[in-house]
Amino acid sequence: GRKISFVRVPANEFLQGFRQAGAPEDMIWLLDYLFSTILDGRNAQICDGVERALGRPPKDFSDFANEVAASGLWSAAA
Repeated sequence: GRKISFVRVPANEFLQGFRQAGAPEDMIWLLDYLFSTILDGRNAQICDGVERALGRPPKDFSDFANEVAASGLWSAAA
């Protein structure tokens, strides 16, 4: 498989880069609002929303990713 790495980019640097790339100010404002709301700690607790929505326990993401990769779906042309 391919190596995937994670690079943490502070929100203000991301937004600055987005602005420099010519993104509309309303989009920048919306992303700033979403980052501020999502990352303010209110979503830190584990909840049962996925299980309630699906009617079954959620699947571990690594299991999901392995199943989809094995199916060949991600290598199919769009």
